[in-house]
Amino acid sequence: VQLEESGGGLVQAGGSLRLSCAAYGRPFSTYYAMGWFRQAPGKEREFVSAIMWSADDTYYNDYVRGRFAISKDTALNMVYLQMNDLKPEDTAIYTCAVTLGLRLGTPTDLSLYDYWGHGTQVTVSS
Repeated sequence: VQLEESGGGLVQAGGSLRLSCAAYGRPFSTYYAMGWFRQAPGKEREFVSAIMWSADDTYYNDYVRGRFAISKDTALNMVYLQMNDLKPEDTAIYTCAVTLGLRLGTPTDLSLYDYWGHGTQVTVSS
């Protein structure tokens, strides 16, 4: 599976960005969930949001709940992350990932994910 993120950039605090993630290389019916994660300089990678592939269940980190919205387009094999009211602490490399659901866990669990993209930089200036 190959994952390609796009949509990152530099934005002022309070602004918005929309990240996109395209998935290739494996029948999408085998996907369990897709997620977004982020890693800020000097910090560990953390969960941001996830969406089930064959259902509408969504998951959010408490820090982004109410500001970010995850969505999918199964016809185009795309997942999106709409980020509103961005804050300087949202600055990080954002990476999308897919899990085939082969291990026990919830979509918020990094260890559940099987394939990862290379990431896209989001920088929020104050």
